[in-house]
Amino acid sequence: MPRIIAVSNQKGGVGKTTTAVNLATALALEDFMVLLIDLDPQGNASSGLSVPKTEVSVGVADVLLGFREMPDAVVPTCVDGLHLLPATRELIGLEIELVEASRREYRIKRALSAHAAPYDFVIIDCPPSLNMLTINGLAAADGVLIPVQAEYYAMEGLSELLRAMNQIQKGGLNRELRREGILLTMVDRRTRLCRDVVDQLREVFGTEVFQTEIPRNVRLGEAPSFGRPVHAYDPLCRGAISYTNLALELLDRIGCEADDEDTAAHTEQNLVRSQEAS
Repeated sequence: MPRIIAVSNQKGGVGKTTTAVNLATALALEDFMVLLIDLDPQGNASSGLSVPKTEVSVGVADVLLGFREMPDAVVPTCVDGLHLLPATRELIGLEIELVEASRREYRIKRALSAHAAPYDFVIIDCPPSLNMLTINGLAAADGVLIPVQAEYYAMEGLSELLRAMNQIQKGGLNRELRREGILLTMVDRRTRLCRDVVDQLREVFGTEVFQTEIPRNVRLGEAPSFGRPVHAYDPLCRGAISYTNLALELLDRIGCEADDEDTAAHTEQNLVRSQEAS
């Protein structure tokens, strides 16, 4: 079975979807098969990979409702080895349809149990709220990667998510759920506020905070408007390099290795294809 990682924070605007898309891309460029699941009704992860929800006829909502099997809804992307289970318009209001559904918290877990075998990693982009979609993602995940913007209000979202994870563990929905790590995003060390928040997080959570930090980077903000991950839009920018470093740090944490020579060749080929596609 693949490593299933939910990218989640109860506060919006902290780089959650940016992290889900670009971490998934970076892992694919390291020669892993990756599935990105867009559980956010906004559908930004899908549009960021040139699959806008307005143009999707079959997607994750159909899988959640049991209308389609997961392989019928998965689509390829511009990055070799990265597949997408896209969002659709039907995600909005889906909770109402799931209210009386049996084992509604385990719909994604059930789909992955049956069809995730071809993948090494599954990255789940969760909504910025604790609803049934987020619960589905957390119930299916091995771990949660938590993006935290380097500013004080973002700490509140972190606290809320940690409480929610504790409830999910103690409530029996997923007793094995763990924190994959905390990722600092939108870091600008030129400001005193940013440095203080970074220092506080590292003091409280220690090695749970990734050494890799995602800087404020114009290219990261521009890439989604072109329907490309940042590695396809500008592979040499600071944002792309940072997400590559995050992927490598994650692989090191979980003890997962790839053949360096083959990986380097595959990465170079993928970057060429991605630049041509953009």
